Amino acid sequence: MLAPAARAQGNETRLGALFPLSGALALMGDECLRGLEMAVEERNAAGGVLGRALRLVKGDAADPNLAVAEARRLMTSERVAAIFGTYGSQLALPASQVVELQGLTYFELGAISDALTERGFRGLFRLCPRASDFGRQGVAAVTEVLAPLWQTEPAGIGIAILHEEGLYGQTVAGFQEAELKARGLRQVEKLAYAARAADLGAMVQRLRGAGAQVVLHTGFQNDIMLFYRAMQDASWLPRMVVGAGAGYSLAETARSIGPAFEGTLSVDFPQFEVNERAAPGARRFQEDYKRRYGSEPRSGHSLAHFVGARVCLEAMQRAGGQERDKLRAAMLATDIAEGGTANGWGMRFDDKGQNTRAQPCLLQWQGGRLLTVGPQAAAVAAPKLRLGA
Repeated sequence: MLAPAARAQGNETRLGALFPLSGALALMGDECLRGLEMAVEERNAAGGVLGRALRLVKGDAADPNLAVAEARRLMTSERVAAIFGTYGSQLALPASQVVELQGLTYFELGAISDALTERGFRGLFRLCPRASDFGRQGVAAVTEVLAPLWQTEPAGIGIAILHEEGLYGQTVAGFQEAELKARGLRQVEKLAYAARAADLGAMVQRLRGAGAQVVLHTGFQNDIMLFYRAMQDASWLPRMVVGAGAGYSLAETARSIGPAFEGTLSVDFPQFEVNERAAPGARRFQEDYKRRYGSEPRSGHSLAHFVGARVCLEAMQRAGGQERDKLRAAMLATDIAEGGTANGWGMRFDDKGQNTRAQPCLLQWQGGRLLTVGPQAAAVAAPKLRLGA
């Protein structure tokens, strides 16, 4: 392993940016990378870290094997001081393992599988919420939002879980099922499908036959479009769909599906239609993003990666270098109250490296816009009870 000092090239410090930049997850990988780029550019404009400019070196983590290979390349031939990544849990798990073995620090800004921070790694920090947080909030949307709107008892609502069969879908769905059981709610079905499925018509017929009134769905953008297309083909809608994750928050998803997406709820990272008092800086980031990239942000994931990277870069400055134990001490000393960052997250890390002050929001598509409807402090609109135009 190269000493941290050897990883500074002249008057610059190299940092790895490991994201899916090709393949099915490339759209979200690029959006996440943009948030990291903006944080690095901001830091460089202020003098860099320890007087050295920062340079991002990209790695394309298109699948788990490539994530490992690219992490190794970044650490060896590119001699990066730390790695930032990766959006996908199935990518983050193997990549962070090889970084840990190399003795460097891995900053995960967007992958949510709880298992990531349960392995006792000393050089791993996750800035975002966990799948368990998404599971709890998805079920809470039924009991605390939908049941009161529908003026019915939560226990009487038929709830189905639908998820892609990969690590992401399995993890969130598992926590949803546990939460339904803990709250004594009625689960009428749980279905998994292959991530590369071409049609979800059979799944929709099973949901319909089970009497699903609410569907908790965890999937990627393509899966979501297949799900809504299958519902339209079957001329059936549940009373509500509560989605989990980035695919449900993308403007591209809403445009592709059209009016049938109206009213859909989503549990996700904070987005841009949010109370500025709860997320001071979200609007400014949106304006800066438009100037930098010439378009609106595609998802709040860019904002989350900007917020997380800022905290990590500041910790590098306070640590006085990139040596893992010094960086660990600086990260563990971070203490930002909730509402203290541009997307509203606080920052406080437990000894596993998990930020304990990051939570997803409840969002809803209303009039073609993704509005924050919960928690109340962040909300800009009241939730509506109806799915579809």
